[in-house]
Amino acid sequence: MAKLSMLAELPKHTREAVAFYWRTRSSQVEKQRKAGGADQGLRSAVTGGAHMDGFISLLTKLVIEAGIDSSHIYHREALELPGYFRPTKRWDFLVVVNGQLIAALETKSQVGPSFGNNFNNRTEEAMGSALDLWTAYREQAFGSAIRPWIGYLFLLEDCASSTKPVGVKEPHFKAFPEFLKSSYAKRYELFCRRLVLEKHYDNSAFLMSSADTGLQGVFSEPASDLSFQTFANSLVARVATFSGRIKQL
Repeated sequence: MAKLSMLAELPKHTREAVAFYWRTRSSQVEKQRKAGGADQGLRSAVTGGAHMDGFISLLTKLVIEAGIDSSHIYHREALELPGYFRPTKRWDFLVVVNGQLIAALETKSQVGPSFGNNFNNRTEEAMGSALDLWTAYREQAFGSAIRPWIGYLFLLEDCASSTKPVGVKEPHFKAFPEFLKSSYAKRYELFCRRLVLEKHYDNSAFLMSSADTGLQGVFSEPASDLSFQTFANSLVARVATFSGRIKQL
């Protein structure tokens, strides 16, 4: 019996990546608590980058199946790209072949309890990174033969604080109605969708998972257009399209 491709078994592999996220976060919390207190432990889990490595590993395997040699994929080091408004920006996943940027990916997550301030930080960072990259691309910073694929992947903790309605301050002008009484989960959904609609990113995925069931790989996808399957399909299709050309670069 032929072995199924990574893409064909994507739901299973996505659950494994989600479970890896929560295991790593739990490990970071426990390690930091032993070193110096509960508050620092929670901060370590928020700021530690390794918890999204399950998704990075999965995407790496998908890109290899699509025809890219592993030597062209970067996910642990050499992740800096030149910017236009700043010298460099470190991404989470890159595909670079013979001086051509093929793909770049940003992976982010957020857990409670501070959703408000972190929401603003996450959105501003993502928009700024896209502006910087595309302006640098215009100036031929990444080679001129291929337009790169840029992706944004976000995992949000599914809990009462992230799903309850949040107020909006409107001292001078009215906010867009879709934001009124919306939760942070809904705001992240709108944000991820609009990153793609406004062509800041080629594709975006938005997943939610709770601390209670996340260790078993349980997750949800509030919007079908922001599913991880759609995200992975987009990346694989782009890489597969260029894999033949890449070998000739």
